[in-house]
Amino acid sequence: MTRFFNTEGCCRPDRHYMVPLDERLSVIKEQFVDREKYFVINRGRQYGKTTTLMALAEYLRAAYFVVSMDFQSIGSEEFVNAETFVHAFAEEFLLSFAEGAPDAKELMRPLEDFAQNTVSGSLRELFLVLSGICRRADRPIVLMIDEVDSASNNQVFIDFLAQLRGYYLARERRPIFHSVILAGVYDIKNLKLKIRAESEHQYNSPWNIAADFEVDMSFSAAQIAAMLTAYEADHHTGMDVGAVADEIAQYTSGYPYLVSAICKTMDEKLDRDHIWTREGVREAVRIILKARTTLFDSMIKHISEYPELKQMLYMMLFEGEQVTYNLDNHTIELACMFGYVVDDGIEVKVANRIFETRLYNLFLSEEELSNAMSREAKQDRNQFVMDGRLDMERVLKKFVEHFQEIYGSDDKRFLENDGRKFFLLYLRPIINGTGNYYIEAQTRNERRTDVIVDYAGEQFIIEMKIWRGNEYNERGERQLTDYLDHFHQKKGYMLSFNFNRKKETGVKTLTYGDKTIVEAVV
Repeated sequence: MTRFFNTEGCCRPDRHYMVPLDERLSVIKEQFVDREKYFVINRGRQYGKTTTLMALAEYLRAAYFVVSMDFQSIGSEEFVNAETFVHAFAEEFLLSFAEGAPDAKELMRPLEDFAQNTVSGSLRELFLVLSGICRRADRPIVLMIDEVDSASNNQVFIDFLAQLRGYYLARERRPIFHSVILAGVYDIKNLKLKIRAESEHQYNSPWNIAADFEVDMSFSAAQIAAMLTAYEADHHTGMDVGAVADEIAQYTSGYPYLVSAICKTMDEKLDRDHIWTREGVREAVRIILKARTTLFDSMIKHISEYPELKQMLYMMLFEGEQVTYNLDNHTIELACMFGYVVDDGIEVKVANRIFETRLYNLFLSEEELSNAMSREAKQDRNQFVMDGRLDMERVLKKFVEHFQEIYGSDDKRFLENDGRKFFLLYLRPIINGTGNYYIEAQTRNERRTDVIVDYAGEQFIIEMKIWRGNEYNERGERQLTDYLDHFHQKKGYMLSFNFNRKKETGVKTLTYGDKTIVEAVV
């Protein structure tokens, strides 16, 4: 069967093009499983947890009995009490063990008897049986449970964890699983929080035996290149593997689902003349940003459920707020756990360009209907595209005109906070459907923001900044020319928000060496 890029469910190397996982599996085995660690793999939705667990199960089978379970297979009604849970758990355990070790069926006989003959089993009885199996097994047993979030509202699961913890601490006397791996979005502390909301119970987790799992599960540009090399060997597209891999990494920061989604979109939806190039990556991103996916649905749901999370992200994006990383801050903890932000050692940043642009689109759309600049852009948009090309200079000229008409007499502080947002509100209806934009994270602060616009294969570099005098302005112009070199562009754009009473508004063209800068001042 011809391999393909997969974004639905688990990936398998015999069926799908995927990043090689051998190095990651080796680290997990040597640093965690071989050392008898109990740990949790908690990452955002579609971060490759299930794929990693399935690959790890196969990787470990030579040295271990591996029982790989999925709590989604146990219905919510079976978590109601211990009696129903232990029977469901025993049955799923038996099925998984038989799949991985069909020749060791006799070892499971006591658990079969328990599942079939016990009328009102308890967790204590279940663990006595499991301990006996672990004692008699000629290989250590590793237990994996995926989708532990499925049990997150059930006290019986917390009691199950407490039993695991008790046996773990006493395993020299009462044998139990060699290693236990739980996987889900929520870490165990937050599972506990979802069950008992009172503040005094928030951090009393029965899973304080867990080792910290700090293995990087994102994909580097080199790992993406290895996947693309396998594809290129089959299809001979002539792509520059390194360049395409680097562009994908720039947009996704290695988020596994997004990497696969870009590749799948290029392979299946783009014109064959334009795929497997940097431009093809950008076109795939544009398509993905317009799509309805479970990953984006989860993001919108979480932002709605946690207003403080929404406020933090809004301030980071539109106000250049620098949020210092602090794991004791519940909002930051949630954002990191869901995978929407990452910790760079000093502060938190939105995890990747695609998430960031989707968030910008969400926040801007909430204000679009009531914003006068957005209404003007919708009325003007037909004049900005000629022969399929975007006239960015005209966009800036019209923006300056409308901004002065609508906000020219408004409060300076109001404009300083929201001026750049107004430009994005003006820009979005103009490029929507054909173009896309993103904010260069390294330049986003209260003084300066660089917007990169992709439209019909062309890129436009726009520096937006708050005027802080001629010297600061000249420094910004030099920075922009350096940035144009990075993007191999000869022409750039600067939008300055100048709140001096004697300012001179309008648009002018400047020349710096071989670079042209169109500067707009409002």
